[in-house]
Amino acid sequence: MGRRPSYDLEYVAHGGAYYERRAPPPAHYSPPPREKWFPWLVPLIFVADVAVFVYTLYENNCPETLDDPDLCLFRQYLGRFSFLPLHMNPLLGPSTSTLQRMGGLRLELVQHGEAWRLLSCLWLHAGAIHLLANMVSLLFIGIRLEEEFGFMRIGPLYLLSGFGGSLLSCLHLLILTNNANLVSVGASGALFGLLGAMLSELITNWTIYSNKCAALSTLLAVIALNLAVGFIPSVDSSAHIGGFLSGFLLGFILLIRPHSTPLNNRICIRFVEAPRSSNGTETE
Repeated sequence: MGRRPSYDLEYVAHGGAYYERRAPPPAHYSPPPREKWFPWLVPLIFVADVAVFVYTLYENNCPETLDDPDLCLFRQYLGRFSFLPLHMNPLLGPSTSTLQRMGGLRLELVQHGEAWRLLSCLWLHAGAIHLLANMVSLLFIGIRLEEEFGFMRIGPLYLLSGFGGSLLSCLHLLILTNNANLVSVGASGALFGLLGAMLSELITNWTIYSNKCAALSTLLAVIALNLAVGFIPSVDSSAHIGGFLSGFLLGFILLIRPHSTPLNNRICIRFVEAPRSSNGTETE
C-alpha cells in the first residue's frame, strides 16, 4: 500500500538548499464540496418579527382607540387586531404612538437615554404590507447566506447592520432635518446590511465564482432596485444606506470562504512575488 501523493507541495533544489513551493493540482483534482449549514436563525427572526407585529396590533386595539370603531379595517374578523383606516396608516398597521410605545426609533427619546431603541426598532413594522415586503426579502437573502456561512456569522451581521442603519437614521434627523419627533421602525437597515455583505462577499471570494459577470450583474440589479425604494415618501432611506454600508464593511471580515483566496491575500502575494532575475535573486 503506497502513500497517497500530496498535490499541495513540491520540493525544489536551488543553490544547494531545498524550499517548498506550491504545485498546481492535476486536472482531475477538485476541492471537497462545502458543507452547508442548516438555516434556523433566519426562520426564527421571521417568526419573531411576525409575532411582534401581531402583539403590536393587540396593543394598538384599534376599536378602543378610535371614536368610531367601525372605521377599523376588518374589525368584524380581527377584533382588537384590526388595522387603522387607510387615511391614518396606508400600510395596514397600528398607530405611530403604539409603535413608539413598543420601541420605535425616535431621536428625542434616544437623546434622553433610550439608546436601546436603536435595536428594538428592528423588530417592529409599520404595517402588514411593510412586514410582508421585509419578510420576503429576509427569506430570499438570509436563508442563502445562513446556509453558506452559518448563524454565528449571519446573526452578528444582521444586528450590527441594523444598528448601523439606526445610527445613520438618527444622524440624518439630527444634522439635516433637525426633526427629533419622527418615529422609524422596520428591519430594512438589517436587510440592506445583508445585501451589502453579499456584495463584499462576491468581491472577497471572486476566484470561486464560475460566472462572475452574471453573479455581479444580478446582485447589483437587486441592490439598485432596493435602493430605489428608499426614494418613496415616508421611507427611511438613511437607515437603508447606513445598513448597507455597515453590512458591506462587515462582509469583508465575516464572509470569507475557506476555499477561496481573499482579495487582500491576493494583493499581498502579488506584491511579494516580485520579478526575479535569471539567478533567482529579486530585482529592484
